[in-house]
Amino acid sequence: MNSKQVMTSEDAFKALQAAQQEAQAHQWAVSIAVCDDGGHLLGFTRMPGANIASATISQAKATTAAQMKRETKGIEDMVNGGRTAFLSVPKLEGLLEGGVPVMVDGQCVGAVGVSGVKPGEDAQIAKAGVQAVTGDLA
Repeated sequence: MNSKQVMTSEDAFKALQAAQQEAQAHQWAVSIAVCDDGGHLLGFTRMPGANIASATISQAKATTAAQMKRETKGIEDMVNGGRTAFLSVPKLEGLLEGGVPVMVDGQCVGAVGVSGVKPGEDAQIAKAGVQAVTGDLA
């Protein structure tokens, strides 16, 4: 039997706080979702003024980043590069930049997904959340 690290509710809270601080520092109104390695929601916030749709999108980005164990930017780039068949993958909906996995000792333990501003800004906020949990720059 293998052992692995898991995201805790405390980890999710740290990630949410750090991501929200990054967004507030730039006056960006976003939704932020934190999930475990299976894509199950551990924490969420929709900041005042954030687009209502960003709530669903941020959760989808987090889930996709966790299940794929990679940043959603790579998936968006792959689709935009011509691999449109990937759009048919079942149960993966967050194929836009802004989802970042939380990697610990080479294993994905969860992810942070952000939606509400430009794609690179969403990713910047998500990476701040990841960094708060791992101590590494994402």
